[in-house]
Amino acid sequence: MMDTMLEGWTDTEQSVAREAFDRAYTRAVQQLVAQVRAKADELEDAETVWQLHDYLSIERHTIEGRFDFRLDGILFVFASLVKDSLLQLDELNGLEAEKLAKILAMSRF
Repeated sequence: MMDTMLEGWTDTEQSVAREAFDRAYTRAVQQLVAQVRAKADELEDAETVWQLHDYLSIERHTIEGRFDFRLDGILFVFASLVKDSLLQLDELNGLEAEKLAKILAMSRF
């Protein structure tokens, strides 16, 4: 019996989606690490330490909310990642043309 979330997704598409998702997640984390390093260089007192803590809390919430790999909503996730340059459309080659067209269209908003 096929899981309803997987309907319309071939094994190849699922593999392409997972690889692209993981690649974008890695990029997002790398960006965060670079930003945290830059902010850490600016630490001067308790207030700046707490600001860094608050920043990390917000970023963790954002990343955990954004990177949700469920196929029933993954086109929206991919559109957001393409829009924010964490993923290139050509990294999704292997998805059917209709899915790519939807991602491209949504990434323009």
